[in-house]
Amino acid sequence: MLLSPFRLYIMNVKGIFGKNLKYYRKGKKLSQEQLSEKVDITVKHLSEIERGIVFASAGLIEKLAKNLNIPIFVFFLTDNSVYYDNIMLTRIEKTIIENIEYTMDTIRNGILNKS
Repeated sequence: MLLSPFRLYIMNVKGIFGKNLKYYRKGKKLSQEQLSEKVDITVKHLSEIERGIVFASAGLIEKLAKNLNIPIFVFFLTDNSVYYDNIMLTRIEKTIIENIEYTMDTIRNGILNKS
């Protein structure tokens, strides 16, 4: 989940970057171990980046974006920014389909119970 705009005052760029990195890593269903191996860093270092303790180098940011298949700029987005990636679009689509199915089941049950 991206951060709300008022949280931006409390959190620094390292924190914003780390929260978004964690969000997209989890969205790709990668563990810290898996991603750290792909970008050739330790799990401890990745954890520190995700918690906003340290900041990634430019080269590491490029590797992370490439391995997560996202543009670099999304690491720096907050709630007031709009970016819909495939993960988010898939979740939205699934929610819409589930709601449609639930509505159709409700209608069918109502019609069948009246007969």
